[in-house]
Amino acid sequence: MTVTTREVTQDEAEIRLDRWLRRHIPGLTQGAIQKLCRTGQIRIDGKRAEAATRLAAGQSVRIPPLPATPAPKPTPAPLDPALIREIEAMVLYRDDQLIVLNKPPGLPSQGGPGISRHLDMMLAGLRGDADDKPRLVHRLDKDTSGVLVVARSPGIAAKLAAAFRGRTVEKTYWAVVAGRPVPVEGRIEGELVRIDGFRGERAAIAGPYDTETAHAITDYRTLDHAGRKLAWLELRPLTGRTHQLRVHCASIGAPILGDAPYGTEKQEEGNRNSALVTGFPERLHLHARRLALPHPAGGTLTVEANLPPHMVESFALLGFTIPPAAAPIRRR
Repeated sequence: MTVTTREVTQDEAEIRLDRWLRRHIPGLTQGAIQKLCRTGQIRIDGKRAEAATRLAAGQSVRIPPLPATPAPKPTPAPLDPALIREIEAMVLYRDDQLIVLNKPPGLPSQGGPGISRHLDMMLAGLRGDADDKPRLVHRLDKDTSGVLVVARSPGIAAKLAAAFRGRTVEKTYWAVVAGRPVPVEGRIEGELVRIDGFRGERAAIAGPYDTETAHAITDYRTLDHAGRKLAWLELRPLTGRTHQLRVHCASIGAPILGDAPYGTEKQEEGNRNSALVTGFPERLHLHARRLALPHPAGGTLTVEANLPPHMVESFALLGFTIPPAAAPIRRR
């Protein structure tokens, strides 16, 4: 066993050191990586580095002699052809770096307890001839539909994730809300707190004694309305907090149509759910309409997604005119 040195490729830029090591050395555990970094056995350009260090193209990573690692995991079974057709039907745009999808409502972005069918496992159907399946770089709630970007390699995933963290991605959502906001456009800003319960993770406007809060900002404007009962809003989140848009809409007295968890109002005669309106589908009316993001190869990519069927139905009932999604545009 000898010391080896590997150079970080352009495609691997911005990947964390621990993830890069696990990619190159299957079977190397996180605990082992932490110990090797702590003792200075793994170095970047001759200097000590932490496991969370993000790499740059051209850097040299020193890898010490390592004990034999377990055999790599067996190749997973091929994806069901029906799932491949389903994921292909979601594709709005693709190139060598990324793929943009129109996620349907009801499909979780990732797996979890009791979840066997989710978008992440379906991404294997978009692998093509590549060694790796595409990777999620951001997520949409299970019941939220619309534009979602996946990366075609680890390096591209790191670059896109950095763009989302750095707020250089412009996100536009459409929602039908129960109520008509006053004023008809504005900014909602304040602290949110996350709540873990038996029904899953939720969020709420933070109280004066809440700790571990997160600042959240959403710009909104009313695109159309049906009297004072229902309205069509354009929402632009400037931060990305859990359930941010759902909490913010409810906080101005206009919960998103079909959003039962955030539409409950306590009254003297009992609880009332203002998000559930007779005659309309009891499904969340929140759709990621547009994303404009820095393309990893340069320029800006803008992609729009058409509404899901239940929102098309509600727009027709309300008499709202839906402009079709524009074709993807990449400006260099």
